[in-house]
Amino acid sequence: MRTLLFLLLSALALHADGWPQWLGPQRDGVWRETGILKTFPTNGPTVRWRTNLLGGYAGPAVAGGRVFVTDRRLETGAKNPANAFQRGQIPGSERVLCLNETNGQTIWKYEYECAYTVSYPAGPRATPTVSGGKVYTLGTEGDLLCFEAAKGKILWQRNFKEDYQVQTPMWGFTGHPLIDGQKLICLVGGAGSVAVAFDKDTGKELWRALTAKEPGYCPPTIIEAGGKRQLIIWHPESVNSLDPETGQVYWSEKFSARMGLSVATPRHVGDQLLITAFYDGAMMLQLDREKPAATVLWRAKKSSERDTDTLHSIMPTPFLEDGHIYGVCSYGQLRCLKADTGERVWETFAATGGKEVRWGNAFLVKNADRYFIFNEKGDLLIARLTPQGYNEISRAHLLEPTGDAAGRPVVWSHPAYANRCAYLRNDKEIICVDLAEK
Repeated sequence: MRTLLFLLLSALALHADGWPQWLGPQRDGVWRETGILKTFPTNGPTVRWRTNLLGGYAGPAVAGGRVFVTDRRLETGAKNPANAFQRGQIPGSERVLCLNETNGQTIWKYEYECAYTVSYPAGPRATPTVSGGKVYTLGTEGDLLCFEAAKGKILWQRNFKEDYQVQTPMWGFTGHPLIDGQKLICLVGGAGSVAVAFDKDTGKELWRALTAKEPGYCPPTIIEAGGKRQLIIWHPESVNSLDPETGQVYWSEKFSARMGLSVATPRHVGDQLLITAFYDGAMMLQLDREKPAATVLWRAKKSSERDTDTLHSIMPTPFLEDGHIYGVCSYGQLRCLKADTGERVWETFAATGGKEVRWGNAFLVKNADRYFIFNEKGDLLIARLTPQGYNEISRAHLLEPTGDAAGRPVVWSHPAYANRCAYLRNDKEIICVDLAEK
């Protein structure tokens, strides 16, 4: 009997986790599975399967033995502009795909017409959100869809531009939808509707809040501080704390983001909340321990993409732990800062590409005492990040960079980590890589 109980408990401890939304099960970029390899084999980890895919930046979500991912199909004869910043009317469609986690085969897919009007028009941006047998997707032009996860039946849909009379942001609708209880919380935009909560089962609006010229691109984030659950909405004019049940504003702190670039997910640890922007650097907020309130602990003194002092992140979400910040700065510098002051401890280009490049990018995910870092060259790295420095353990090239940024090939899609595997995509394929310890 004891042996059977031990085996059952061991099986539960080793049970594979999913990656059902942006940054994983707890939306914090931590991969909590055990039994993960310590270093890569000589020839790299095994690719379990490859499936053809079209263009897009949206990372995959993994839940219930299925992989959900979105992409974009250009209309026959249509082309994306040579200058990625150029905006126009580019005909095409967006697709939602549900794949078998075991072999990558398509279980169901849904395609809808969607002309693009954005800069960098490769494809959708937002990672699908999977919850309660449903999958929610947000397209670049504001199409919010709710599907039955098993068969792909549409349960409800909204279009932000039609329903809220807003324009598509320069880089599209990007804020990864957040499930909170009965609510699906999204970045929309417009007067009084920067943040909107929908009923997750019907699509009915429950509340709307905040006004700003642009909604920005930062995912809605829930934290617990000051004795309250707080919904953090960072748009390009300010950081805001809301009551997630009603949308009522608890507090706001001005923090302008040039070009509307409020992107990186805010990081909360203890009574600190970190915000970082490409041009405007970082700001650390001190959260009140007794009530929903915040004061500025420190903020960057320099507003520049080149002359940087703290952390000027364009896309990657940093980590805040043990009194230090680890994140990727504006030109690919992986940096360590002191959390209490913003003082730089060290930096390196080794993780992102070996040299300074504009918008140099890598996505950090924590597993146990090390990080899995997926960089824009398609390399997956295992490394330890400590105040003493960057210690690379292993590296494998897994995916070809098929996108274009500043004249160089890149892959700018956040991986998913589940079932002791990594799921990575570019504009041509999605792959499943076995990372289980043998």
